[in-house]
Amino acid sequence: MADNGVNKGRRRFLVGATSVVGAVGAVGVAVPFVASWQPSARARAAGAPVQADISRLEPGQRMTVEWRGRPIWIINRTPEMIERTESLGSDQLADPDSEVPQQPPYIDGGLRSIRPEIGVLIGICTHLGCSPLFRPEPDAEGVGVDNWPGGFFCPCHGSRFDLAGRVFSNVPAPTNLEVPPYRFENDDIIVIGEDEESA
Repeated sequence: MADNGVNKGRRRFLVGATSVVGAVGAVGVAVPFVASWQPSARARAAGAPVQADISRLEPGQRMTVEWRGRPIWIINRTPEMIERTESLGSDQLADPDSEVPQQPPYIDGGLRSIRPEIGVLIGICTHLGCSPLFRPEPDAEGVGVDNWPGGFFCPCHGSRFDLAGRVFSNVPAPTNLEVPPYRFENDDIIVIGEDEESA
C-alpha cells in the first residue's frame, strides 16, 4: 500500500506534541479545581476548622496555631502543672467554676479541657485583647505576686490567668480566657473549630 507521501515521523511528532499539550492543559485545569476544594483564606478567617498535630508537644510546652485570625494555645500540662492548677482556692480566682460561659458546654471541671493534660485556649486577654505571656514555672519573676502557681500573665495591665485560663481575682480582666470549640481526631490531632458532638 502506498504511503501517498505521508511523513510518518512528522505525524508521530505532531500526535506526541498534541498529547503533551493536552496533558499539560488537563493538569492546568485540574490543579485549580482540586485547590478549590480547600477552604479559602476568607473561609478560614470566617472559622473553617484547623488541625493541630500535638505529637511533638512535650510536657510543659505550649504551641500556637491560628483560627479565625486569633492565636490558639495548646498546652501539654505536666502532672505537677495539673496539681498546682487544681490546688488553687476559689478565693484566689474570680470565676473558679467557669460560671461565665467562656467555653463550649462539653468543657467542664477546673482544668477546662477534654483531656486533663491538654489545655486549649484562645490566647487573648479578656480585658483589652492583649496576648498574655506564658509563664508556666512556679514563682516566675515579673508576674507581680508571691506564690505564683504558673499560668499566663498580661504585662499590659497586670491580668493573670492560671494554666486552665481561669482569671485570678482583683485583676483588670473580667472573665476567664475563652476555650474554643475543639475535638480530638485521634491521640495526636486536635481539630479546632469543630465541636466534639459534631464528629
